[in-house]
Amino acid sequence: MRQCLTSLDGGYYTSQTSGHDQFGQKGDFVTSPEISQIFGELVGLWVLAEWIAQGRRSEGVYIMEIGPGRGTLMDDMLRTIRNFKPLASALEAIYLVEASPSLRETQHKLLCGSNPLEETDMGHQSTSRHAGSLRVVWTEDIRFVPKAIVINKLKAADASKTPFIIAHEFFDALPIHIFQTVPPSTGTNTITTPTGTHATRLPRASQTNQWREMVVSPSPPYQIAAPKATPESQPEFQLTLAKASTPHSLYLPETSPRYQALKSTTGATIEISPESQAYASDFAVRIGGSNPISASRPSSASQATASTRTVGSLRQDESIQKVTPSGAALILDYGPPSTIPANSLRGIRAHTRVSPFTAPGQVDVSADVDFLALAESAINASPGVEVHGPVPQAVFLEAMGIKERAAQLVKQAVDRERGGSADGKTSGEKSRKEDLTEQVQRIESGWKRLVDRSPQGMGRLYQAMAIVPYRPVKEGEPRRRPVGFGGDIKL
Repeated sequence: MRQCLTSLDGGYYTSQTSGHDQFGQKGDFVTSPEISQIFGELVGLWVLAEWIAQGRRSEGVYIMEIGPGRGTLMDDMLRTIRNFKPLASALEAIYLVEASPSLRETQHKLLCGSNPLEETDMGHQSTSRHAGSLRVVWTEDIRFVPKAIVINKLKAADASKTPFIIAHEFFDALPIHIFQTVPPSTGTNTITTPTGTHATRLPRASQTNQWREMVVSPSPPYQIAAPKATPESQPEFQLTLAKASTPHSLYLPETSPRYQALKSTTGATIEISPESQAYASDFAVRIGGSNPISASRPSSASQATASTRTVGSLRQDESIQKVTPSGAALILDYGPPSTIPANSLRGIRAHTRVSPFTAPGQVDVSADVDFLALAESAINASPGVEVHGPVPQAVFLEAMGIKERAAQLVKQAVDRERGGSADGKTSGEKSRKEDLTEQVQRIESGWKRLVDRSPQGMGRLYQAMAIVPYRPVKEGEPRRRPVGFGGDIKL
């Protein structure tokens, strides 16, 4: 999946031909921000609500979007946030984690206008067209965005920033491993590695089911050469079940009780995305700090000297300390709300589902998101966070006021048309009314599509989940819930 989507040599997002746009009606798929401006506006309001609920910090606040597409979501967010001056002035930067040079150019044009794009050690940088002093920073890897500054190697790193992290339709594009259970083996256990098949030290006759990995293999020649075979009907590659254990099959399915519970069921299939879990852990550490670790063990006098460096070069045994957890992460994506994804690997081309092995590099490849795995990873990574959701996108957007905002936009459009008619000019009146009708229909169809609860509707298939600072519950008080997840704020 990583090679097909982001490889510099033919990746779907990184090597598209000039003039081809993956997004929109003329592309391969349409995302929520492209359907209605209200989506991005409400995400901006969610950030505002969390900022207010956490005490309205006046400095050290930044917004980071992972996989920002064409920049439409961030543009709508910033257009909304600029109307709330205290939050707008508290923002020190916008970080965009983007691997595609062509998408970065599109984002820069939309978010920064004619402001120059400069190359930096982190990646690239410009200034927002919504606020002249607001930095917009591009980087290819989230690890380049500092979590903390290490002042002294003998102490935990201090993370005093307040990050608001947005991941919309990002996790579905991260690589997955697919595993399936098989009956106990009666022969010698073996393991398949790039150097060949080797015997393991496991018992010769296992009494329990074993996990086997689904691997990508060439399709049989007779299928590819069949008279009626085409690249679409019979791709060159297919998924097959490994004949022996792989390093991943021996480890990943044992990392969570959720996976372990399915091991006794022969034929059970699960999808695991270690990279997705790593991102969720990163979000949690930025918001709540990392788990305490044992005392550092300097191996030389040089390790005990004071220095200043970013988290990108932190050792694994260094802790990120955050005295007061702050910030939040909002994840919006598609996948089952409470079960482990299975058989969800897909390709999308021209708004049609195709084999993920069809025309590698020219087809979008994705898989369902395991939201509970993300929640588990976040909670395990930081004692300073709690997770809310997932809830259906329809529930989240309706709680945020999508219907009310749509009614407001319709009223504004009608008022503008009436204002144009009141000037006494009759020329173009029919055209104005036609434009108004089209605009109203676009607003109404857009927001209703986002909250559609039909079996294949976006309001049902897409989920929203939030990672926010953990707050101990005082006696007699209910636990605070974020807006959109059953909560409210006090202004």
